[in-house]
Amino acid sequence: MAHGMRTDTHMSYVDRGGDWRDTAQRFALLPLRVFLGVTFIYASFDKLTDSAFFKSSGAGSIGDQMRGVRDISAIPELVDLALKSPTGFGYAIALGELVVGIGTLLGVLARVAAVGGALISLSLWLTVSWATEPYYLGNDLAYLMAWLPLVLAGAAVWSVDAWWRDRRRRSSGLM
Repeated sequence: MAHGMRTDTHMSYVDRGGDWRDTAQRFALLPLRVFLGVTFIYASFDKLTDSAFFKSSGAGSIGDQMRGVRDISAIPELVDLALKSPTGFGYAIALGELVVGIGTLLGVLARVAAVGGALISLSLWLTVSWATEPYYLGNDLAYLMAWLPLVLAGAAVWSVDAWWRDRRRRSSGLM
């Protein structure tokens, strides 16, 4: 221990050593990971099962949604890019949310998945919810902030990443 900071942050979740604070610290991001993973999977399925969403125009279509926010977004050029192929953009968002949600929930390349989630949330904040007033009523900014701890810390417990890390350590004789 140096200057009161933990140096053993990559401790295996199977190792049950330490007091309750150590355990709480190891598992602190798990509820956030589960929430974001399930939410992004749900958002993806919501889009993928809505036949109106992938249309270029009409009630509930991605095209009408993008045209509706174009003039109030922070970066209208981003909306214009999406409007070149609203159906393709809709599928990209839905499949991106699915990949990010599964990666986050299972902890597979968790930091990469979290960066993807942060980028999706950032793009939605700068376009769809930019004009929400007061700003704290728009949920995309809150989602962006929620992704940042997972970008920094990854998925240390109950994850494929942790299993891979432990397996590499065992095979190299470090454990």
